[in-house]
Amino acid sequence: MDATSARPAPQGATAGWAVWSRDFALFFTARAVARLGDTMLPVALAAGLLQHGYGAGAVGLAMAATAAAFAGLVVFGGVLADRFSTRRLMIGADLVRLGTQALAAALFFSGHVVLWQICAIGFVNGVAGAVFQPGVASTVPRLSSDVQGANGAIRVAESAAQLAGPAVAGLLVGFASPGGVFAAHATTYALSALCLLLLRLPPPAQGSRAVSGRGSRAFRADLVQGWREFRARRWLWSVIAVWCVYMIAVWGPTVPLVAAEVVQEHGARAYGLVNSALGAGTVVGGLLALRLRPRRMLRAGAIALVGFAAFPASVGAGLDVPVMAAGAAVAGAGMSFWGVMWATSVQTQVPPDVLNRIHAYDVAGSLAMMPVGQALAGPAASALGADHVLLVAGATSFAVCAALLLIPAVRGLVRVDTGTAPRAGTVTATAPPGPARTAAAAEPSRTREH
Repeated sequence: MDATSARPAPQGATAGWAVWSRDFALFFTARAVARLGDTMLPVALAAGLLQHGYGAGAVGLAMAATAAAFAGLVVFGGVLADRFSTRRLMIGADLVRLGTQALAAALFFSGHVVLWQICAIGFVNGVAGAVFQPGVASTVPRLSSDVQGANGAIRVAESAAQLAGPAVAGLLVGFASPGGVFAAHATTYALSALCLLLLRLPPPAQGSRAVSGRGSRAFRADLVQGWREFRARRWLWSVIAVWCVYMIAVWGPTVPLVAAEVVQEHGARAYGLVNSALGAGTVVGGLLALRLRPRRMLRAGAIALVGFAAFPASVGAGLDVPVMAAGAAVAGAGMSFWGVMWATSVQTQVPPDVLNRIHAYDVAGSLAMMPVGQALAGPAASALGADHVLLVAGATSFAVCAALLLIPAVRGLVRVDTGTAPRAGTVTATAPPGPARTAAAAEPSRTREH
C-alpha cells in the first residue's frame, strides 16, 4: 500500500481502492464463508432436533449453550488477543470448529442425536468463538485505511452469505438430511482457516500490545485495565446496558421461536426463504452504510434499528410467508446499518493498545443476556404462546431504540476520522482533521505477523 492510499475515502463514496487489497480480500472471504456456514446452522438445528422429537425449548437450549460459552469467555479471549498473534488464534479457533461440526454431522448422519451432546458441541464452538472474535476488531483497521468502508464491505459479504445460507440449508434438509448441513458448515470453517493462513498482517502499531507481563497476576491486570478503559467511555457501556434488555426480550427469543414457528407451520424451506429475506435486508443495510457517512453515527444507527421490530412482530401476528419475509428484510436492513455504525465507532474511538480487550467487553456485554433470552424462549412460549412472546419482542424493540436515543452520550457521539489513534485512557468525542487511518494500517511493511 503506497502513501497515496492513506487519503480518506470521499464523503458518500463506496468502498473502493481505499479498502481493497490482497490481504483485505482474504479476510473478506474468510468472514463471508464463515458467515455462510453460521446462517445455515439455525435451519439445521431446528429441523434436526424437531425431526428427532425435540421442541422449541431444545432448539433454544442448543443455541444458548454456544452463546453462554461465548459471552462468558470472550473477555479472556480479548486479553489473549492483546498478548499473542490474533491471526494464529483465529486459525486455531476455526480448526476447532471444523472438528466439532464434523462430529455433529456424524451424529446426525448416524441418527444418534442426544440433546446434551449437541449442547456440548455448541459449548465448545462458543469457546472457540470467544478466542476468535476479539481479533476481528483490531484486524479491520490494520488492513484498510477506510474503517467504515471496510466494515460496510464485510457486512455486505456476510449479508450475502446470510441470503444464500438458509436457502441452501433448507434444500439440504429437504433433499438430504440435517447432517449434510453440519458437514457443509464444517467445510466453511476449513476455508476460513485457509484464507487466514494465507493472510499477511502488517505489524501492530507500536505499543498496541502493551501487556503487563507474564503470569496469572499480569493476566488479571490486563483484564482489569480493559475493564477500566471500557467503563471510562459512557457511550460504550450505556449501549451495552440497553443491549442486555434487547438480548433478553428481543433477540434471544426471536431467533429460536421464529425458527420453530416457521418450520412447524410452513416447513424448513419457508424458514429458509424468510431467513434469506433477512439476509437480503442486511445486504441493503450494508450498502447504505457504505454510502452514508453520518456525523453522529450511533444516532443514525439507532434510528435505523427501529426496523428490526418488523421481524418478530410479523411472525407473531401469524402473517403469510411473503409478509414475514418483507418484515425480515426491513429488520435486516436496520440491524445491518446499526452494526456498521457501532463497529466503526468502537474501532475508531478506542486506542489500538486496548481495542481487543474493549471489543471483548463490548461483545460479552452485548451477548451476556442472549442465552438467558434463548433459554427462556421455550418456557415463555409454553406459558404465553410463541406468537405473544414474539409480539412483545417487537414492541420491546421500539422501546430499546427510544432508550438509545434518549442517552446524550450515545446520540451526541461525533464520528472520528483521524490518522492518529487516541491513547489509552482518553475518550475522543470530536472529529479532528486527518485521514481515516490508524497507525497500524499506515504501516507499509508487508511482513507476516508472528
